[in-house]
Amino acid sequence: MSEANIAIAKRWFNEVWNQRRIATITEIFAPNGISHGAALDGSDLRGPASFLALYESLIAAFPDMKLTVEDAIAQDDKVLIRWTATMRHTGDALGIAATNKPVAFGGMTLVKMANGKFIEAWDHWDKLGMLQQLGVVPPLAAKSAAG
Repeated sequence: MSEANIAIAKRWFNEVWNQRRIATITEIFAPNGISHGAALDGSDLRGPASFLALYESLIAAFPDMKLTVEDAIAQDDKVLIRWTATMRHTGDALGIAATNKPVAFGGMTLVKMANGKFIEAWDHWDKLGMLQQLGVVPPLAAKSAAG
């Protein structure tokens, strides 16, 4: 079952994020599924429609977004995916005017699955790094060697 779950998780990343296949969201995200931490404000997303709203705003801001699965590990009913994202901010979305700046960051997603569907997910991705690369949030000041 672990290898089958890895295949489904990889399918999600490839079809949803790279091929823009919206139908995969409703095929794999369970109707009562919950995604923790994916939203920019850290709130939970409940059900495919809630995830789709986030997805559409991210794709509007970054229409060339590409996610690469770097590692996939499964145990029992859970799959952990380590991924990287590259994109250019060309869309006026997410409350930020297009900057045309390239962005690259990483993240991890842990999904709990049942009957081939995501029933719960925990997303951790570098939202601060993304905002810093866009120039929306200033980079943290480097501590001097004397300080």
